[in-house]
Amino acid sequence: MSENATVVTEAHFRYLAERTTQEDAFLRDLRVSAAKAGIPPISIDPPQAAFLQILLRAAGAKRVVEVGTLAGYSAISMARALPPDGRVLTIEVDPKHAAFAKEWVARSDVAKKVAVHLGAGKDVLKTIPGGFADACFLDADKASYRLYLDECMRILRPGGLVMADNAFAFGQLLDRNPTDPDVPHVRAFNDHVPTVQGLQSVIVPLGDGLWVGVRT
Repeated sequence: MSENATVVTEAHFRYLAERTTQEDAFLRDLRVSAAKAGIPPISIDPPQAAFLQILLRAAGAKRVVEVGTLAGYSAISMARALPPDGRVLTIEVDPKHAAFAKEWVARSDVAKKVAVHLGAGKDVLKTIPGGFADACFLDADKASYRLYLDECMRILRPGGLVMADNAFAFGQLLDRNPTDPDVPHVRAFNDHVPTVQGLQSVIVPLGDGLWVGVRT
């Protein structure tokens, strides 16, 4: 680690969050309604959403593929960063989550930009043609992240973005005895990403750690 590197603490995260574009009333209501519906409160947080929007705008992205819709928070957030003809294709394996997300997408300001597909990520991704997407976002089952990344490298155009959440393994990445069964999957994925040919990537310490890469 560089001598000039700052050790990021919880206080830094609070400081950052307080100075990042805040979520609006619609997204706050979505969070509350999702919790009441029994959907796990594991969506990306507002600073991550803002960062995804910045990346998509900077890349001039029009077509985004997301694996793991959950309640639709990230899909709606990303769609807001796309031009009028932009589209987010988001994939969700849980029927309850997909139905909830479809309802809230329909009520949102980006209803025409988001399509929720019910199905397993590994199956739906295979149906997407090569070079289709400008960006991919992974936020689903960690055991399949490597498979999803392989498919994303196929469907991304050169210069396309790939993002993957939970690089810090729910805060247990460096624990000697982690309790979450997905930690080994995250560790394996983190070790794999730097070896992928044609991908330049880095973990950004936002939220639970966010992989950001560019297909070269």
